[in-house]
Amino acid sequence: MTTPAAKTGNTLAVAHALLDAGCVSFCTREPYRLPSGWASPVYMDCRRLIAYPALRRDLVQRALVLLREQGALDGLDSVTGGEASGIALAAWIAESLSLPLQYVRKRAAGLGNASQVEGAVIAGGRTLLVDDMMAAGHSKVRFCKALAAAGQSVRDIFVVFDYRTFPTQPLLAPLGVRVHALASWQDVHRAAAEGGHGVSPQALDKLGDFLKDPSAWSASHGGASAQSVPSP
Repeated sequence: MTTPAAKTGNTLAVAHALLDAGCVSFCTREPYRLPSGWASPVYMDCRRLIAYPALRRDLVQRALVLLREQGALDGLDSVTGGEASGIALAAWIAESLSLPLQYVRKRAAGLGNASQVEGAVIAGGRTLLVDDMMAAGHSKVRFCKALAAAGQSVRDIFVVFDYRTFPTQPLLAPLGVRVHALASWQDVHRAAAEGGHGVSPQALDKLGDFLKDPSAWSASHGGASAQSVPSP
């Protein structure tokens, strides 16, 4: 399940920061096609955040406040970054918590029964999975399964940005994990509507139409739909 995000004022502030940092792109012609098959009029690139020291420190502090409020830091043994965009963010969080850091690969490297998890893995431990964003949730499922295979449990996932548009619940519910995020497309839409970011009225309207029914919008633009969700 996705837990309630931070208070609206906080999520809006994060959305403004993401727009200011150039993380948000609006399609001008063809929609963006996500790896999972969904079509979207907007794209989020949180990888740009590593270039802004003040912003990344602020986001880490916001993350820690949110995770503490949700009880997601209780009993943690480690922090795990998802390859590749989640590794830096996980490192900053692990450093703030004085916890071991590890990272999980998208696929096993090496020969034989090589693990996807890199680091001094604590067997039987509980880890916080950290990534920059979540769209359809497929990579999060694969990461959680890889961590389970390595003997670790994941109860909570943190991402800076959650699309909150596609049906991730059927994928994540069997894993029993909670997703915590600082902002979503709904927050970006509100922030862009307040002005100051150079977002055109046409782009804003297109995002608004998408948010009314993301599955139908995706299907009508050649992408996946709720009836044709690709398997993880």
